[in-house]
Amino acid sequence: MSVAFTPGRIGRRTTRNRIVMAPMTRSRAYGPGNSPTDLMATYYAQRASAGLVVTEGTQPSPQGQGYVDTPGLHSDEQVAGWRRVTDAVHERGGLIVAQLMHTGRVGHPDTTGRTPVGPSAVRAAGVVHTRTGRQEMVVPEPLDESGIARTVRDFAAASARAVEAGFDGVELHGANGYLLHQFLSTNANRRTDAWGGDAAGRTRLTVEVARAAADAIGADRVALRISPTNPLNDIDEEGYRETYTHLVDALDPLGLAYLHLVEAEDVGLTALLRARWSGPLVLNPWTPGRTTGPEDLERLERGDADLLAFGALFLANPDLPERLRRGGPFTAPDLSRAFGGDGTGYTDYPTLDDAAAGDGRPDREVVPVA
Repeated sequence: MSVAFTPGRIGRRTTRNRIVMAPMTRSRAYGPGNSPTDLMATYYAQRASAGLVVTEGTQPSPQGQGYVDTPGLHSDEQVAGWRRVTDAVHERGGLIVAQLMHTGRVGHPDTTGRTPVGPSAVRAAGVVHTRTGRQEMVVPEPLDESGIARTVRDFAAASARAVEAGFDGVELHGANGYLLHQFLSTNANRRTDAWGGDAAGRTRLTVEVARAAADAIGADRVALRISPTNPLNDIDEEGYRETYTHLVDALDPLGLAYLHLVEAEDVGLTALLRARWSGPLVLNPWTPGRTTGPEDLERLERGDADLLAFGALFLANPDLPERLRRGGPFTAPDLSRAFGGDGTGYTDYPTLDDAAAGDGRPDREVVPVA
């Protein structure tokens, strides 16, 4: 049997297989105060056959929201909404962790009524979708010492709320150009105090957030996602190897549940970080020009990682582990329905059993994965 379909281990939990559903923003938190809905519970439950489900980015505080209709974990009503989600996933034998995402300078006052914050007063080049349409991003307010301390507390409090909501843990989002990644970078972080400058300063916030979350719920229920050299949201990282080796060396003694690495062109960095990281490694592999597919399961066979994360294929293939085991077929996602909307392009994708029973959607393209 392929390694991919054998049990894995993350922190205190054993996964049924080594296929991870990567976090993907869907912008459908239409409940009171950006709380999850029953439709979201259906969506995640449909994908519970993954070894691990990682939720969409979830703001740990109102200040951490950057996009329209994204869910939070900072209020009682949000906890109640997420409890319906986690119960639905657990009823199907799945594991689910909440990805805690503070978007930092990525956002706009038209969405939240607040000026975004960041490490420095450096505007991210680009636009963001707001409640009044697409807008150029704005210059963020630099976090002062009290703001940094509050942010650390917010992550810890959201971690505790995640456990209250029934999650099996949390994944801290230190990737894709959001707040923790902004502090790690050399273009968004222009600070000269203890939270910037060299690798030790730029990694300090991520380490402090991870330590605070671990203190709140136990290190074996806390994970971190990183994406070295990912330029998304106007990020640049000079000397990134030094930054990430320093980060991993600082975090490894904490005994976190796993490290989630979004791989980029420097695939040699994966081996370097894996050698320094003593816990489980979840890999989102570098697949330029194509979707991560069944051929990438070889990375598990080679021992490059302990679990493999799939994003786009999970949108349209709720039973993706079984499809990967059989080698397909795979349904192509309708990306025009990726953000916002109802259940169309969200909860209406058929499983293989649905298709065999005649419940498939003939208007959906079934494609091989290159």
